[in-house]
Amino acid sequence: MSNRLALEDSPYLQQHKDNPIDWFSWCDEAFLKAKNEHKSIFISIGYSSCHWCHVMEHEVFENPEIADFVNQHFVCIKVDREERPDIDKHYQELHMLLNRRSGGWPLSIFCTPENKPFYAATYIPPYNKERMMGFSELTAIIAEKVALNDEKLFQNAEEITGYLRPKNESVQATALNEKIITQFSLQAEHNYDPINGGFSKSPKFPHASTLQTLLSIERLDNNEKIKSIITHTLDSMSLGGMYDLVDGGFCRYSTDEAWLVPHFEKMTYDNALLCELYAKAGILYHNDHYLRIARESADFMINFMMEEDLFYSASDADSEGEEGKYFVYSYDEIITALKSVCPSRADEAAQLIGATPEGNFEGDYILRLASNERPEWFETFRLQLITLRKSRIYPFIDKKIITAWNSMMIKALFVLGKTEQKYRAQAILSLEKLTSTMFLENQLKHSTLIHKKPKIDAFLEDYAYLCSALIEAYQSTLNETYLIDAQRFANKALELFYEEGKWYFSRGAFTTVAELDDGTYSSSVGVMVSVLQSLGMLVDQKYSRFAFKSLEYVSIKLMKTPIYYPTLTAEVIRSLKEKRLIKNNSAQLSRIGEIFSYPYVLLKNDETLESFTICGENSCYASTNEVTKLDDLINTTL
Repeated sequence: MSNRLALEDSPYLQQHKDNPIDWFSWCDEAFLKAKNEHKSIFISIGYSSCHWCHVMEHEVFENPEIADFVNQHFVCIKVDREERPDIDKHYQELHMLLNRRSGGWPLSIFCTPENKPFYAATYIPPYNKERMMGFSELTAIIAEKVALNDEKLFQNAEEITGYLRPKNESVQATALNEKIITQFSLQAEHNYDPINGGFSKSPKFPHASTLQTLLSIERLDNNEKIKSIITHTLDSMSLGGMYDLVDGGFCRYSTDEAWLVPHFEKMTYDNALLCELYAKAGILYHNDHYLRIARESADFMINFMMEEDLFYSASDADSEGEEGKYFVYSYDEIITALKSVCPSRADEAAQLIGATPEGNFEGDYILRLASNERPEWFETFRLQLITLRKSRIYPFIDKKIITAWNSMMIKALFVLGKTEQKYRAQAILSLEKLTSTMFLENQLKHSTLIHKKPKIDAFLEDYAYLCSALIEAYQSTLNETYLIDAQRFANKALELFYEEGKWYFSRGAFTTVAELDDGTYSSSVGVMVSVLQSLGMLVDQKYSRFAFKSLEYVSIKLMKTPIYYPTLTAEVIRSLKEKRLIKNNSAQLSRIGEIFSYPYVLLKNDETLESFTICGENSCYASTNEVTKLDDLINTTL
């Protein structure tokens, strides 16, 4: 028999509707029940494509014995962290406070009957295991302590709740200067893996925002060392493994140092940010391989993760109960496919892609190339592997539509659209659909499902990324409507989330301060500051003052360890450098299809002009009628 979650829209909550646990969604009824019946509250936070969330569900939440005890002594609440990132951020901060390390998913929180938290963990096994306390044993202890009104437990909960309350802290500022460029570059070089590329050991994440900031730095001074870090990392990530050479698109991260064995879930935000990064690098470096990776990633999102011009949030790592089953191949499947495309050289071809009878993943094989020069037979071979996948069950797709993540993908399509018109056309369609779906009754919304009415109001990240996409749309099309909308949503974000340089992620049921670091994806504060700097050039300098105040507020952190804050660091550098506007009528500006070597250039439509005019913040410097001279001319004005 299904529990209450059967009534929820969230695909993640729907996954738990048949658990024997008597789940509530986040609601007043659950908290009132806990208080009236004097029961501890258990809050479980996860998302639909989270592998360890599935493990804990199978081991713990589907266990009838555990469920019987928990239903008797606890009120249990399930939260989709993608649907309610404000709740997730609040309790992730709790996990950090209590455990002195970052959390993750599944996130497991225990609270008093008055909803005051006292214990936080991530995955918990069903029973005691090595040095990990089991869920069964833990809940037995908590249930007894709550029933007996254990004084220490309730006192600890009071103290923890006090620590979690938002505080008005006095903030000291320091001068922002160009030392941040050297500091960021040195810290990136220190973290850089010279063998495999990237910036960490295993597990290895793509760090798209770090690479984006390095790309800006490299464009400023043609630093060959920085350029080699960027290109080596982009080359290594695209060889296969974490990058899916068959369907296209990037998996969440690599479990090893060499980008070979991925955690197979695919997230919209990863593919959006990496698609944009590869597209920019491809255009700047005239690199066809990077453009191919960007196009394949965009095509994956359009073909697998889009419905009615909107993009789903994620696809799962697991299918048929096994992680990666859809993605990997047996050695026999690989050899059979190779023999069909290059019959006389099948063994030689197998060596080129590293295929062996032993495999490279639990006896099976993850496709990976020795170099990014794909053999002439590769495309036909890839089609054979696509055919094999069509006979398999595709991993579960979370069909949630999230404003911020859709905006990331739309921006990437506009950037890629500089090389191929069809991607810009898709970006225009998707942006129109997103705003008509998620902006209702003068209120921007955070998430929904296709054909459902969105219920949750937008958070800072939704405003920030939507504004960023709108500005990119304006740069691509010169349609003034996009610029007007970007200004309107930026004004609303300032009204809702800004306070004297400080930014909040949410100010509803949970007041949460916006993160500065680029964690799962680029900081919403960093993206918002970028938006404000662009609007300061394109519309009104007052926006630049909001941007500077935001940077000044966190200046000490940025100058000390900029590597933790790549997006904000990029905006500090931008604020210190001269900016340039190229003005002309829209017909002439539409002829510009490149990304300029200098990173801080924007286009501004002026129908009174007939030549390209290069301007700064307070004056104009030069003009020309020739598009090909613009890049050199910009550099002469700096």
